[in-house]
Amino acid sequence: MQSNPWFDYLENEEKEFIRQLILASGSLKELAKVYDVSYPTVRLRLDRVINKVKLYSDQENNPFVSSIMQMVIEDKISLDSANEIIKKYKKEV
Repeated sequence: MQSNPWFDYLENEEKEFIRQLILASGSLKELAKVYDVSYPTVRLRLDRVINKVKLYSDQENNPFVSSIMQMVIEDKISLDSANEIIKKYKKEV
């Protein structure tokens, strides 16, 4: 079975998180119970995984957008700020 490039880009704990999400039938509430954390904590973690998957897709298309999204993942800037920067960048290009 061939793996997807975006999946290979994820760390092992992120892959396990996705596996647990599937086993919980996509229920973030159930996943919060599995990890013994709050729903917002699970939501934040899922958002980070989503951003990382998007980052991989953008990386192939635009290195600038990729570097901005990496800053979001590393909590250096907010997602709202990143979106604003990217929007302004795309107007200039």
